[in-house]
Amino acid sequence: MARLRDRYKKEIVPEMVRRFGYANRLQAPRLVKIVVNMGVGEAAQDSKILEDAAADLAIITGQRPAMTQSSKSISNFKLRAGAKIGCKVTLRGAMMYEFLDRLVSVALPRIRDFRGVPLKSFDGRGNYGLGFAEQSIFPELDLDKIKRPQGMDIVIVTSAKTDEEAKALLTLFGMPFAQR
Repeated sequence: MARLRDRYKKEIVPEMVRRFGYANRLQAPRLVKIVVNMGVGEAAQDSKILEDAAADLAIITGQRPAMTQSSKSISNFKLRAGAKIGCKVTLRGAMMYEFLDRLVSVALPRIRDFRGVPLKSFDGRGNYGLGFAEQSIFPELDLDKIKRPQGMDIVIVTSAKTDEEAKALLTLFGMPFAQR
C-alpha cells in the first residue's frame, strides 16, 4: 500500500472528522484524481517536441500519457482542428498517492527560493491547481537528456465541498502552503 494512502486512513481521516465534526468517517474528503497536463503549442509545427514531452511525462508519472488535440482551427497560431498539441495523464489509486508523495516530499523542495504553494489556486469547489515552468524539478528525469524545458499543470481533485476542507486535507498530506 502507498505510504500516503496508509497515512490517510490511519491519521488524516480521524483528524478531519475531529476538525470538521463529520458524523461518519466516509464524509471526510478524499483525493479523487490528479491530472498532470503539458500543453505543447509548438507541436503543431514539429511533432518531435510533443513526443519528447510525452516521454518526459511518462517518466514523471509512471503512466503513458494521452495526446490532446485542438478543438478548433486558429489561423493566427497556424493551428488546425484535430492537431495534437499536448499530453495529459490522469492518476488514480495507488499511483495518485505515490505521485503526490513524490511531489510534496521531493519535487517541491527542489524549487529554488521556494516559499510554499499559493493559496489562491483553489477553484471554489475543493480542487487545487498548480503550475510549473519546467519539468526539471522532478528527480526522475535525467537533466542531460531534457531537450527543452517544458511547463506543466497539475490539478488535484478532491471530494471536499469547500476550499477550507480541501486546504485542511492537503495540509495534512504535507502540501506546503505559502504563509500570508
